[in-house]
Amino acid sequence: MKITQKTTRHLFKGLQLAILFLFATFLQAQPDLPERGITLVPTQAINFGVFCISGSGTIEVDFQGNVNVTGGVVSINTTTVTPAIFEIKLCQGRTITMNYDYSVFLNGSNGGQLELIIGGTERGISGDIFASENNCNFITPLRVGGKLIVPANAVPGMYTGVFPMSFTQE
Repeated sequence: MKITQKTTRHLFKGLQLAILFLFATFLQAQPDLPERGITLVPTQAINFGVFCISGSGTIEVDFQGNVNVTGGVVSINTTTVTPAIFEIKLCQGRTITMNYDYSVFLNGSNGGQLELIIGGTERGISGDIFASENNCNFITPLRVGGKLIVPANAVPGMYTGVFPMSFTQE
């Protein structure tokens, strides 16, 4: 077989196609990216502890669990005071936007309602964006505080309710 310049060009083009095919196959063989699903688990409810009132005021639990009272509200038992805690699992350091209402009303076991102003959190306020941990095996905690508005005529009892929060990933 006589090797000519034309044969060399055909061999070179064939070699280029083979390399391109191997490269394309290599690109297709890459592992899929981890799923983009977000998992959110509430692990602790917000708890304002035991308090009494002699007039209107507020009781606030910040995201670190510190208590602050104003007006006629007196905190009696702070050992049970806790912020709400959520555990967020989202892979690869993606960003999360959190949103929540400004306030909700809690219903008392003996009647009555108290307004709960939601926030702040260790990651900002409603509408803020923050990054999740970089590895799918780690959990990003989110601690949320709140403030109860207590009127002077508040009915004694246990007050319960929920506050919706939404989390979207970018």
